[in-house]
Amino acid sequence: MLDPLYGFVFFGLFSPGPNVILLTSSGARFGLRRTLPHLFGVVLGVGITAGLTGLGIAALLRQAPMLELALKIAASLWMLYMAWGLWTADRRRGKADRDRPMTLIEAALFQWVNPKVWAVALAAASAYPGLSGPWGEALRLGSAFSGINLGVCLFWTSAGALLTFLLTTPAAWRVFTRIMAVALASFSVMVFL
Repeated sequence: MLDPLYGFVFFGLFSPGPNVILLTSSGARFGLRRTLPHLFGVVLGVGITAGLTGLGIAALLRQAPMLELALKIAASLWMLYMAWGLWTADRRRGKADRDRPMTLIEAALFQWVNPKVWAVALAAASAYPGLSGPWGEALRLGSAFSGINLGVCLFWTSAGALLTFLLTTPAAWRVFTRIMAVALASFSVMVFL
């Protein structure tokens, strides 16, 4: 029988959030191939974050409210910075040539302040506990999150790359990037809810 954890993780990661918005936008802006380092960084970072929840790091964060607040502020500011980049994204030659997708390290580090990933990982760890000790649970959660997220990330990045065929005019491009920017900026507020 299939572990119900997998369905929960799939729906938790597949639904729109900062990673979905950023990967879809990057796929549309840079294509699938150039976005692969970003994609693999998300997969790696999400797996590490989920693994850490299996080791009990969430309990430590709850015991240090100032650290938790600092992470929330960092998450909010980082998302607002990325939303601004999307809002001002331009496909005209000069500016588009200087723009680039996130690197593997940047995307992996972003998961440390991605509130949606923490929420899904914490919910999964508490709702679907394993029968092994902390290290076994860390391995179980980390591999489930990374494995499932690889497919999720490939889907959303490919969807973004396919959107390029619809975004042929500057106006269409502007509408797309601004919708994505507003959606991402809204998550910077949700961090504090």
